[in-house]
Amino acid sequence: MGALIGKKLGMTQLYNDKEELVPVTIVAAGPCPVVAVRTDQSNGYTGLQLAFDEIPERKLNKPQLGHLAKAGITPHRVLREFRGQDGEFEIGQVLDVSQFEIGNNVRVTGKSKGKGFAGVVKRYHFRGKNATHGTPGVQRHGGSVGQGTTPGKVWKGKKMPGQMGNKRVTTKGLTVERIDSDRNLLFLKGAVPGGDNGFILIQST
Repeated sequence: MGALIGKKLGMTQLYNDKEELVPVTIVAAGPCPVVAVRTDQSNGYTGLQLAFDEIPERKLNKPQLGHLAKAGITPHRVLREFRGQDGEFEIGQVLDVSQFEIGNNVRVTGKSKGKGFAGVVKRYHFRGKNATHGTPGVQRHGGSVGQGTTPGKVWKGKKMPGQMGNKRVTTKGLTVERIDSDRNLLFLKGAVPGGDNGFILIQST
């Protein structure tokens, strides 16, 4: 199992071995030092805690610095845990793109772009009402949201206007098209969640 923290750099396109033009997302993946190793005996589950993006010491508070110092790791901006990682890992070990091979399938988790407050037509693709035949200026409204006397409330989870985007999203089934080991870059076929320079989690499947 391969796991890394990375940063989305942007999208481009390249030709694969079959001379097909494919869209790819460039990700700066790793290097990620192992901060902690979770085991069934100690924690009740298996997993790894990885760090990414080295930063100056002044940008972290004392608990964060102490946690990293205990593992002998310099200050890093991002700290994430990956569960279910099997294998022999040691604290301080550095993981990089060498875990992956061309053709591997991976899933990528990130935070989607925030689009602010949106109505039901944009947020949930409602069709809307008629533009004519007596529709008095409510073409993009959501219509009825509840019942009358019974139960006399709006059910939780009703599709209504609200915050759109800015949520944790996982995209599955992405393929590693190219690996640049010298610059720690992964070229993933397709799009990954979030905007440029956003942090993402990459796991092989």
